Amino acid sequence: MTPNRRNKLTKVLNKRQTDLTVVMENIHDPHNIAAVMRSCDAIGLQDIYILNTILPTRKNWGIRSSSSANKWLTIHTFDNTEECFKTVKERYQKIYTTQLSDEAKELFNMDLTESIALVFGNEKRGVSDEACQYANGNFIIPQVGMISSLNISVACAVTLYEAYRQKSLMGHYEQPKLKGEKLQQIQKDWKMHF
Repeated sequence: MTPNRRNKLTKVLNKRQTDLTVVMENIHDPHNIAAVMRSCDAIGLQDIYILNTILPTRKNWGIRSSSSANKWLTIHTFDNTEECFKTVKERYQKIYTTQLSDEAKELFNMDLTESIALVFGNEKRGVSDEACQYANGNFIIPQVGMISSLNISVACAVTLYEAYRQKSLMGHYEQPKLKGEKLQQIQKDWKMHF
């Protein structure tokens, strides 16, 4: 590995955010999954969760639209809602779903600097009622147009960049968060891709 590549690897790993994740529930279009992965990598997420309870398990994540972002992420896949959210609750303090409701907070009024899992649901049905039972609350992205929702990959990107903005202002990207065994394993995995 060249010194430039080693420096790039170190620089990227030092910005990874271990206290923020995305859970995608029953996303139908693999290109949407891949686009979300690209946004996750771009703002420094490492772990993401893919929950499929009604769709077949996939190995292909729509490589063209992700620019191979999947190889830089740790992807946890589940086919059971309870198991998925048990694991998520062990790692993150709060879970927020994207669901249109009267109780939903507006995205820009949320504190995204906490330890949070953000749940995005199926393109047609949204987040399931079962998944919502595990949430501490839900949020919406404010809109003033005729259509009341965004494509999942767009909604995720908007949300993650608001998290990036808040976390940057609080200095979250200044100190490395990945440490120990997990850091060593990711370094080992990433070296295979260089």
